[in-house]
Amino acid sequence: MSERSEQLCDLAKAGDLSAASELVTLHYQQIFAFFRRLCGNDEDAKDLTQRTFSKLWAALPSYQGRSSFSTWIHGIGHNVYVDWRRKGNRLDPQTDEWWETCVADGPTPAEDAAERDLAKRLHAMVARLDEDRRTVVHLHYYQGLSIKETAEVLNIATSTVKYRLRGALDELHQIQNEKIKI
Repeated sequence: MSERSEQLCDLAKAGDLSAASELVTLHYQQIFAFFRRLCGNDEDAKDLTQRTFSKLWAALPSYQGRSSFSTWIHGIGHNVYVDWRRKGNRLDPQTDEWWETCVADGPTPAEDAAERDLAKRLHAMVARLDEDRRTVVHLHYYQGLSIKETAEVLNIATSTVKYRLRGALDELHQIQNEKIKI
């Protein structure tokens, strides 16, 4: 997809509306899923996804290919999300039913109840992480970005991404151990 995105980006920069439309088609669900997990509801995720693509089109002439198109759009999306959070938007608690619909690629027919329960518990535990750790977990594990791409999106060092991921994993283990003791 990366090479195709790069080709479409070049065509869209030259004014090809069909290529621009295909770029949206290729990346919309991934960006929407990123926001859906971070925001906690579909309405905010849709709004932030639209804002991200709006900013993307305004910034498209400045894209120079120094990072992959996916990394670049996630970086724009992250900045949109940070701006949204600064305006006082906070995560609202969601129902268990809502979290069941947040599985990254959707449930497969072979997925059994134990896997769904584990996913639900994991999403709930990740939601308890602090903002920095939660964001790197979302970008790296849920969105599938590499450590380097995650660092580029957040404009931090790769060592900081690794540090935050390690801290997130340690905290998740601690949360899990607390639940076992109860």
